[in-house]
Parts: sequence; structure tokens; C-alpha cells
Amino acid sequence: MRQPSDEAAPTAPRRERRKERTREHVYAAAVALFSRQGYADTSVAQIAEQAGIGRGTFFNYFPHKECLINIWTQDRVRKLHRRLAPRLEDAPDTVGALRACMSTLSDLNEEEPELSAAMLTAWIQTGRLLQPGPPLGAILTDIVEQGRTRGEIHTAASTEQIAGALRDLYIGTLHRWSHPTADRARGRLDTELQQALNLLLNGLTPHHPAPRTRPGAETCTTHSR
Repeated sequence: MRQPSDEAAPTAPRRERRKERTREHVYAAAVALFSRQGYADTSVAQIAEQAGIGRGTFFNYFPHKECLINIWTQDRVRKLHRRLAPRLEDAPDTVGALRACMSTLSDLNEEEPELSAAMLTAWIQTGRLLQPGPPLGAILTDIVEQGRTRGEIHTAASTEQIAGALRDLYIGTLHRWSHPTADRARGRLDTELQQALNLLLNGLTPHHPAPRTRPGAETCTTHSR
């Protein structure tokens, strides 16, 4: 005789799959709205309407709207790791690894410029940039630490300070690129990131500046001849 549990067994997986599909559908609707009108200007009611569900149903899948930021971030980090790994293997040194990281980040953002801009703004508005242990920081810390081990980084700054400076460089450049103005059109993000990285790596002054000549010193020397 067939037991009740025999019929219920396949029902639960089907129900879970249906629930997961609905969750993905709601997330896709939210991301589309964020890309068009920004995170802050998108309400849960609008997301629910876009997804074809009731507002209350939204909370069956996401406890609050900020959960959508977490999901987007996790997806972006997975893509970053997957694309960056082979580039890091081919990088000849630490500088090459940092350039590969910036280029990979550039590719991800340029594929979805409006969404990237919206989610960066959401990160700022929700205070996530100030939270400890951001995913990108861990990647940069690992690159810098490996560079120290190989003797390719010579500075008194700590690994955390260097990784923090690199992360700030990326976030600042991304923010400027994401918000073009009438005087500054949006160009290639990779070009801007590499230029900013050059500035950080090479500094603002020559490595061996020429000794300063006191005003009038050259004139006095000439007169003494």
C-alpha cells in the first residue's frame, strides 16, 4: 500500500524549486528597477508590482529590501573570483596582479554601468562601505601579502593600509566614472583605474629628486668664475 509519505516526498522538492524560481523572479524585477531608477527611489511595493506579487508576499522571500544588496554583492564577488583567478595565474608580479584585478573590476562594471552605479550608491547610502571586512578588501589584501612574501613591495605601510588605499582608489574612481557630468563624459573605466593605480604606485614626486638650488645660488657661482 502506498504510504502518504510516498506522495509527499516529491512535493516538497517541487515546492522548493517553485519558491526558488519566484525568489529569482522577484530579485530580477528589483535589479531591473534599481538599474532604471536607483535603489533609494525603488520601493518594495514597486518591486512587488513589477514581479506580479503582493507587497506582503515580498517579505516571504526577503526580510527587507537591503537583502537584495547582499545578494547582488555575493553574485558580483563570485563573478570577480571566477574571472580574476586565471588572470592572477598569468600575472608576472604584484603590479601585474593589481592591474589584472582593476581590469577585471572594470569589465564587470562596464557590462552593467547603470546597475553598477545604482548599487554603488546603495552601498554608500546603507553604510556598507564603512563595514569591516569587505570582499574586495580581502582579495586586495591577499595580492599585497603575496607581493610582500616575494619581496616585491617595499614600504613601511602595513598590508591592511595598502589594501585599504587600493580599495579606496577603486571606489573613488568608480564613483566618478559612474556619475559623468557635462564637463566630464564617461570614458573607459579601465583607463581611469590604471591611471589612478599608476599614481599610487609611482607617487607624486620623482624617486630621486634633484637637490634644490637656493635662489640666487647659481648667479653667485656664475659671478665667481
